[in-house]
Amino acid sequence: MKPLLGKSLTLRLTLLYAAASAGVLILLGILIGRSVEDHFEEQDIELLTGKLELVSHLLERVPVEELQSVVAKQLDDALTGHHHLLVAVYADDSRRLYANGDLPRPSELRTMPRVPLHADAAKWRGSDGTHWLGIVAQVPLRVPEGGAVSVVVGTSISHHDHFLSSFRISLWIFVACATIGMGVLGWAVVRRGLYPLRAIRDEASTITANRLHTRLPVETIPDELASVAGALNEMLSRLEESFRRLSDFSSDLAHELRTPVSNLLTQTQVTLSRARTAEEYRETLESNVEEFERLSRMVSDMLFLAKADNHQVVPNHEEVDLGAEVRDLLEFYEIVTEEKGIVLASTGDGRVQGDRLMLRRAISNLLANAVRHTPSGGEVSVSISGEDKGSLELVVENTGGTIPAEHLPRLFDRFYRVDASRQRTDEGSGLGLAITKSILAAHGATIAVTSVEGRTRFMLAIPVRGRLMMV
Repeated sequence: MKPLLGKSLTLRLTLLYAAASAGVLILLGILIGRSVEDHFEEQDIELLTGKLELVSHLLERVPVEELQSVVAKQLDDALTGHHHLLVAVYADDSRRLYANGDLPRPSELRTMPRVPLHADAAKWRGSDGTHWLGIVAQVPLRVPEGGAVSVVVGTSISHHDHFLSSFRISLWIFVACATIGMGVLGWAVVRRGLYPLRAIRDEASTITANRLHTRLPVETIPDELASVAGALNEMLSRLEESFRRLSDFSSDLAHELRTPVSNLLTQTQVTLSRARTAEEYRETLESNVEEFERLSRMVSDMLFLAKADNHQVVPNHEEVDLGAEVRDLLEFYEIVTEEKGIVLASTGDGRVQGDRLMLRRAISNLLANAVRHTPSGGEVSVSISGEDKGSLELVVENTGGTIPAEHLPRLFDRFYRVDASRQRTDEGSGLGLAITKSILAAHGATIAVTSVEGRTRFMLAIPVRGRLMMV
């Protein structure tokens, strides 16, 4: 099943933009929250450190024998007004000398979770649920008596926790609202950014079979989409060329079929216009047979090309002696060329892997085309070379008129003839060269044509051991 996000590029880009914005805002919120929390901890530790120094200063001036009696009064005076500040003094963990509140013993405090900003600071939760932050330190007593006491200083941080809780709620509400806002803004930006795509869509929707000459304006399209528009223009060019060829083919096919059908209809109507002898009927039928044979060849050729277009022609794989095939074909055409005074010649030899009958048909089509267009006294030659290079080059050359350069690319189109005024009078159907090209394509071969100074050359490059393909 196709994912929902794959149905809309705008939705996908908007969500990605919103997700990226949310990620940045969340990271920023975490950073700000952590910074504020560290700031409060730093302030609290600074306060505790100052009070610890004050307590230490007082204790250092008190003799040991007066410690128990004097320390309580001096500490109470020093801590007046600090309601959230507690201090406890221990001669050891079991004997408490002073305490103005419920504080953990030094040994307990040292096992509590540490605060990163101060190695001697720890956090804990009181019995009433209040959060506390405290530090413990050893304070030396007045010399020469020596000794030391443990001092625990703690302060309530619940008010900071309440502030941070409210701050985080406000911060996450802002992040959520900002994410929604960025999503809406992202949607608008994406819609605006994808406008060229919609312009391409609108322009493409106006292109029909009658407007295939229309092209997308690449110069007004952003660089990121220029290659897409260029590919679409190239596709339109190919479609335009294919439609033109299809239209020409349909028109030529109708004309080609109309001629023999019209001949058959006319001869049959004339024959049936009055009673005739058996010999006259026989002559009419023999004439009709020629037209039917012409139609049969045309239909057969069209079926072959249709199979080739649908990749249903599978060549055999065998060794073919091209030199022998060319000589056999030239011998076959000698009868026709002798009447016209055309000289036939062949040179070279070579073998390839392929379908013998299909290659013979391709070469025969080229020879028939050459003989048909060579005037009396002209020459038709076939040369084979290049076997040691991995492919054979077979060239069929004939003398005669020069084919204009603008016609050369279309010689292999179906029913195409250079001389339009003569295209219904000669014996060719206009499919021979198209069939030849399809056969060569099936063998992985190529064909090219040149016509210069009265000499026309068809050049075939056939791989000696090429991989046959299905066409």
